[in-house]
Parts: sequence; C-alpha cells; structure tokens
Amino acid sequence: MNLEFQTPRGTQGRIRDWAGRDFPAFAEINAEVEVMRYLLGPLDMEAARALFEKIQNKNSENGWGIWAVEVDGDLAGFTGLNRPNFITHFTPCVEIAWRFRKAFWRQSIAYAAAQSVLDYGFQQLGLEEIVAFTTESNHRSRRLMERLDMSYQAKDDFPHPGLEAGHPLSPHVLYRISKERATRLATE
Repeated sequence: MNLEFQTPRGTQGRIRDWAGRDFPAFAEINAEVEVMRYLLGPLDMEAARALFEKIQNKNSENGWGIWAVEVDGDLAGFTGLNRPNFITHFTPCVEIAWRFRKAFWRQSIAYAAAQSVLDYGFQQLGLEEIVAFTTESNHRSRRLMERLDMSYQAKDDFPHPGLEAGHPLSPHVLYRISKERATRLATE
C-alpha cells in the first residue's frame, strides 16, 4: 500500500504499509489518554505490541487492512479497512477505522487519509458499502464520519456486543456510505 494524499490545507501525507520502526510511535498513540478515551483507555506496551502484530497479520492475510499514516516523516496515526469480528444487525461488513496522535488533530489529516481509504475500498476492492461506528458520545469521530458524507439513521444504533450491558461506552452509532453515493458525491 502506498497512497499519497493532500489535505484541504495543503499538508501532504502518505498511507503505507507498516514497518518495524513504526512500533514505538504506534505504542505512543495507543498510550495517549485522550486518543484512547472512547476505546476503553490507553494500552500498555504488551497490549500495543499484540495489536500491532494483529494488524500486520490481518493485512498480510487479506492483502488490505489498517495502514500507517505518515506526515512529514512522522507516524501521524493509522487508518484503513477492517472486518469487525462481532455479530450484530449490520455484520458482516467492512468498516473504516482511524486513530491519530493528538498532535495531528484538527489539521484535516484524518479526513484526507480516510477519504483516500474510502476511494481505495470502492475503486480497488470493489466494495459496495463501507461502515463506520463509534460510541455515541465520541463527537469528534462522528463529525469526521459526517464530513466524509456518511449517512446516519438512529434505527441503526446498537449496543456494542463486546461490552457488557450498561457500560458507558456500549451505546454505539453506525454510519454508512455506499459506492453509489461516494461516486455521485465525487462527481458533484
């Protein structure tokens, strides 16, 4: 994977495969309290290593997945596509996901990188729909989903099956975008 992107503000970035040298920055991202606020909290080094290896293995198995996002030679975060491993009313599906260092927030980097990944999913992988979901209180991610022109309907809200009932992060929202909608928006 090697996708170049440019933010509306002119920042250049690259979505690429992972390298071993990325692990320290990956671990830092996953240890940031604010970054992990809606993801059950920061990961320790062992959990970060396990996630790093899981992502790399899934990418190797599928030929696509979650990739590193680099800006000016720094690992800004990651974004990509994933098949959720739980069962609910909208699975099986392919989701777009992202996580960025706080230092790279509010610069349209997540938006530009995610838009490139959506294009890749529709054009290169031939997906018909891509979803995104988050806990309902994660307004930052929800704004990004809306900026990506993903649609939301309250009837699609769901309790996350990986969290116990009553957990404050359990209520989740689902956003969707179809290939048809993405293609139509790209030509407007």
